[in-house]
Amino acid sequence: MLQLVLDAFAYMGPRIDPPSSALRLTPKSVQAHAESGTLLLAYRASDLVGCLFLHQKNDALYIGKFAVSPTLQHAGIGRKLMQAARDEARRRGIGTLELETRVELTENHAAFARMGFIKTAETSHQGFDRPTSIVMRAPV
Repeated sequence: MLQLVLDAFAYMGPRIDPPSSALRLTPKSVQAHAESGTLLLAYRASDLVGCLFLHQKNDALYIGKFAVSPTLQHAGIGRKLMQAARDEARRRGIGTLELETRVELTENHAAFARMGFIKTAETSHQGFDRPTSIVMRAPV
Protein backbone atom coordinates (compact mmCIF):
# COMPACT_ATOMS: atom_id res chain seq x y z
CA MET A 1 0.00 0.00 0.00
CA LEU A 2 2.85 2.37 0.82
CA GLN A 3 4.31 1.90 -2.67
CA LEU A 4 0.90 2.57 -4.23
CA VAL A 5 0.66 5.90 -2.40
CA LEU A 6 4.22 6.86 -3.32
CA ASP A 7 3.64 5.96 -6.98
CA ALA A 8 0.34 7.86 -7.12
CA PHE A 9 1.81 10.94 -5.43
CA ALA A 10 5.13 10.96 -7.38
CA TYR A 11 3.95 13.45 -10.02
CA MET A 12 3.40 16.05 -7.29
CA GLY A 13 7.06 16.19 -6.29
CA PRO A 14 8.26 18.94 -8.63
CA ARG A 15 4.97 20.84 -8.39
CA ILE A 16 4.25 21.33 -4.69
CA ASP A 17 5.99 23.05 -1.82
CA PRO A 18 6.37 21.85 0.88
CA PRO A 19 6.84 18.21 -0.17
CA SER A 20 3.97 15.80 0.40
CA SER A 21 3.67 14.16 3.79
CA ALA A 22 3.37 10.90 1.82
CA LEU A 23 7.16 10.97 1.58
CA ARG A 24 7.34 10.57 5.36
CA LEU A 25 5.13 7.49 5.45
CA THR A 26 6.62 4.22 6.62
CA PRO A 27 5.11 0.76 6.90
CA LYS A 28 4.73 1.39 10.63
CA SER A 29 2.99 4.76 10.16
CA VAL A 30 0.66 3.29 7.52
CA GLN A 31 -0.27 0.55 9.97
CA ALA A 32 -0.88 3.14 12.70
CA HIS A 33 -3.16 5.17 10.38
CA ALA A 34 -5.09 2.02 9.48
CA GLU A 35 -5.50 1.04 13.14
CA SER A 36 -6.62 4.51 14.26
CA GLY A 37 -9.10 5.05 11.45
CA THR A 38 -10.53 3.19 8.49
CA LEU A 39 -8.55 2.09 5.48
CA LEU A 40 -10.43 1.46 2.24
CA LEU A 41 -8.68 -0.61 -0.42
CA ALA A 42 -9.54 -1.24 -4.07
CA TYR A 43 -8.37 -4.35 -5.88
CA ARG A 44 -8.41 -5.34 -9.52
CA ALA A 45 -8.06 -9.11 -9.61
CA SER A 46 -5.55 -9.61 -6.79
CA ASP A 47 -3.65 -6.34 -7.37
CA LEU A 48 -4.03 -3.41 -4.99
CA VAL A 49 -4.96 -0.46 -7.22
CA GLY A 50 -6.40 2.17 -4.88
CA CYS A 51 -6.69 3.27 -1.28
CA LEU A 52 -7.76 6.00 1.06
CA PHE A 53 -7.72 6.58 4.80
CA LEU A 54 -10.74 7.83 6.72
CA HIS A 55 -10.98 9.33 10.19
CA GLN A 56 -13.51 11.51 11.93
CA LYS A 57 -12.51 15.16 12.09
CA ASN A 58 -15.01 17.35 13.92
CA ASP A 59 -18.31 17.04 12.02
CA ALA A 60 -16.84 15.36 8.93
CA LEU A 61 -15.29 12.12 7.80
CA TYR A 62 -11.82 13.17 6.62
CA ILE A 63 -10.26 11.54 3.56
CA GLY A 64 -6.48 11.23 3.51
CA LYS A 65 -3.91 9.68 1.20
CA PHE A 66 -6.42 9.06 -1.57
CA ALA A 67 -4.40 7.16 -4.16
CA VAL A 68 -5.08 5.25 -7.38
CA SER A 69 -2.42 3.43 -9.36
CA PRO A 70 -1.12 5.87 -11.99
CA THR A 71 -1.71 3.36 -14.79
CA LEU A 72 -5.38 3.01 -13.82
CA GLN A 73 -6.37 6.59 -13.13
CA HIS A 74 -9.53 7.69 -14.94
CA ALA A 75 -10.86 4.10 -14.85
CA GLY A 76 -13.50 4.77 -12.17
CA ILE A 77 -11.52 3.37 -9.24
CA GLY A 78 -11.36 6.73 -7.47
CA ARG A 79 -15.12 7.21 -7.85
CA LYS A 80 -15.77 3.77 -6.38
CA LEU A 81 -13.48 4.51 -3.43
CA MET A 82 -15.24 7.84 -2.91
CA GLN A 83 -18.61 6.09 -2.97
CA ALA A 84 -17.33 3.64 -0.35
CA ALA A 85 -16.24 6.64 1.77
CA ARG A 86 -19.74 8.13 1.42
CA ASP A 87 -21.27 4.80 2.41
CA GLU A 88 -19.02 4.64 5.48
CA ALA A 89 -19.96 8.20 6.46
CA ARG A 90 -23.66 7.35 6.19
CA ARG A 91 -23.12 4.19 8.23
CA ARG A 92 -21.56 6.34 10.96
CA GLY A 93 -24.25 9.01 10.75
CA ILE A 94 -21.81 11.64 9.43
CA GLY A 95 -23.20 13.99 6.80
CA THR A 96 -20.02 15.49 5.34
CA LEU A 97 -16.79 14.33 3.72
CA GLU A 98 -13.71 16.55 3.91
CA LEU A 99 -10.32 16.44 2.22
CA GLU A 100 -7.38 18.68 1.51
CA THR A 101 -5.51 19.10 -1.73
CA ARG A 102 -2.60 21.28 -2.64
CA VAL A 103 -3.16 24.70 -4.17
CA GLU A 104 -0.99 23.85 -7.18
CA LEU A 105 -2.91 20.70 -8.12
CA THR A 106 -5.78 22.34 -9.98
CA GLU A 107 -6.62 19.13 -11.83
CA ASN A 108 -7.34 17.54 -8.44
CA HIS A 109 -9.59 20.47 -7.52
CA ALA A 110 -11.58 19.83 -10.71
CA ALA A 111 -11.73 16.06 -10.16
CA PHE A 112 -13.01 16.50 -6.61
CA ALA A 113 -15.52 19.13 -7.76
CA ARG A 114 -16.91 16.56 -10.23
CA MET A 115 -17.41 14.28 -7.19
CA GLY A 116 -19.45 16.97 -5.44
CA PHE A 117 -16.77 18.70 -3.35
CA ILE A 118 -16.56 22.47 -2.97
CA LYS A 119 -13.72 24.59 -1.66
CA THR A 120 -14.44 25.78 1.86
CA ALA A 121 -11.10 27.11 3.12
CA GLU A 122 -7.43 27.64 2.42
CA THR A 123 -4.69 26.55 4.80
CA SER A 124 -0.97 27.11 5.10
CA HIS A 125 1.65 24.62 6.14
CA GLN A 126 3.83 25.65 9.06
CA GLY A 127 6.42 28.21 8.02
CA PHE A 128 4.55 29.40 4.91
CA ASP A 129 2.95 32.81 4.60
CA ARG A 130 0.81 31.83 1.62
CA PRO A 131 -1.93 29.23 1.19
CA THR A 132 -0.47 25.82 0.39
CA SER A 133 -3.64 23.68 0.55
CA ILE A 134 -7.34 24.02 0.10
CA VAL A 135 -10.03 22.29 2.12
CA MET A 136 -12.90 20.78 0.16
CA ARG A 137 -16.13 19.38 1.59
CA ALA A 138 -19.03 17.40 0.15
CA PRO A 139 -22.34 16.18 1.52
CA VAL A 140 -22.69 12.43 1.65
